[in-house]
Amino acid sequence: MVDPVRRVHAGAPTDDGAGFAARVAAALSATGPLCVGIDPSPSLVAQWGLADDGPGLEAFGLRVVEALAGEIAVVKPQVAFFERHGSAGYRALESVVAAARQAGLLVVADAKRGDIGSTAEAYAAAWLDPASPLAADAVTAVAYLGMGALEPLVTLASATGRGVIVVARSSNPEGAAVQAARTADGTTVGDAVLAAVAEANASGRYRPGTIGAVVGATLEPSAFDLSTVGGVLLLPGVGAQGATPASVARLAAGCSPGTVLPSSSRSILVAGPEPGRLRAAAVAERDALANALGS
Repeated sequence: MVDPVRRVHAGAPTDDGAGFAARVAAALSATGPLCVGIDPSPSLVAQWGLADDGPGLEAFGLRVVEALAGEIAVVKPQVAFFERHGSAGYRALESVVAAARQAGLLVVADAKRGDIGSTAEAYAAAWLDPASPLAADAVTAVAYLGMGALEPLVTLASATGRGVIVVARSSNPEGAAVQAARTADGTTVGDAVLAAVAEANASGRYRPGTIGAVVGATLEPSAFDLSTVGGVLLLPGVGAQGATPASVARLAAGCSPGTVLPSSSRSILVAGPEPGRLRAAAVAERDALANALGS
């Protein structure tokens, strides 16, 4: 089991000016291109022989951390599976986030938050303030209240060397009705979000690469050149949702090494609960992605 006291979080924000994108690039260079979701769904928790409660979810998450530390660069706890248990679930999530970061893993909190004004500031404090027990290396966010509404999250992320990864194009069929809609100039809404992310990253207002983008790995490339985003590209959907290393490579063609972060969850987690099998499944996926991406 990972010792949360004695292990050092190699990717922790420092005062040397390195931002989230730079730390992701360094971590991927050391291990390989894969983010593994920590998704304690009721079915997976049952398969692992654990109780579907706070302690069960904590045991689930800590076992994933134990199996992957040293082999995988990034983990992505899906907040929804924890918060369905209320305060007990949040206690479990706090424990898992702390153990993962202290084990040298970068942590993306998959919370998909987004709101305006003081509410956005509160979300920023919860997920990005070093004083918060939920603070991760990055948090996912939604921009459909406007990119400007995410300013409190982006500002705090920049100040602390963390990241905000904005959903632009998701692979769920329902998302297409909004994301593929055309704006007044003919650009799709999803591509308009990508353009806004790229513009913000290029503005000089934030640490380089503070803002990333979520693009479903199951999708075909759009008109927007992903190599110009200027931040981390989180590509979920590898494995159980149908995306393959080859489809990831096609989607990310032309992107710089260290900017492409494919993500897989169920197809790896079903190998549990034995840590050795979890590790082997993750390493196999990581190596296949590295070969496809030429990294």
